Amino acid sequence: MPTPIVFIHGMFVTPRCWKPWIERFTAAGHDCLAPAWPLHDAAPEELRRRHPDAALGALGIPDLLADLTRVIAGCPRPPVLVGHSLGGLLVQLLLQKGLGAAGVAIDSAPPKGVVPFSWSFIRSNWPVVNPFVAESEPFLMSFEQFQYAFVHTLPEAAQREAYESQVVPESRKVGRGTLSDAAAIDFRLPHKPLLFIAGTEDHIIPASLNRSNHAKYTDPNSVHEYQEFAGRTHYIIGQDGWTEVADAVASFIGRHAP
Repeated sequence: MPTPIVFIHGMFVTPRCWKPWIERFTAAGHDCLAPAWPLHDAAPEELRRRHPDAALGALGIPDLLADLTRVIAGCPRPPVLVGHSLGGLLVQLLLQKGLGAAGVAIDSAPPKGVVPFSWSFIRSNWPVVNPFVAESEPFLMSFEQFQYAFVHTLPEAAQREAYESQVVPESRKVGRGTLSDAAAIDFRLPHKPLLFIAGTEDHIIPASLNRSNHAKYTDPNSVHEYQEFAGRTHYIIGQDGWTEVADAVASFIGRHAP
């Protein structure tokens, strides 16, 4: 029986972003789960109506890890963990805890100490990390901010459809948590097989940052692979051509966690 898969979404979205992936991997025989982060379990339009939600402002990376640990513990056997953006960082942190049979980090947010120098990264992430705004104040990305950070190469109609169907308010505390010990990785440790995937046109998590993240892993006996897709933005799991990315993930799973 194929290994179960847990799909982990990132900031500003809900598990809805994984719907086509779940259909594809379910058809291939995998049992698939896509748990919502706490306070992300409603439709995007409803979550936008609730903004600003004070409870959301208190959500942090330790809360997400605790919730996902419970989900993984409920699986009949160790699942493959597939995460996008902040979800990719969560995959890295969960593998470090010995959870999961393998991991895939797509456009992974950087762990503590992996320092980005790209202007597009700074511009895209500044609204979240801006020290002049209270950490407890939830943030709803505008269409223009989403356009630049996630979907800048897509036709405008596709950009607007993605914004309306996917985008939700988010906790600044989660984003700022990447600078804290909650997001620390000991890259020297042995770990389960881990694949990094990046898009060459990603503004918010540039490919160079994914390459740096991948290169930090040094255990010679652990599998850590890197794959880059030309022309893909941060919306790599939803833009045209996402099936090619999904097939790369399926190939990795087939080789390392069948």
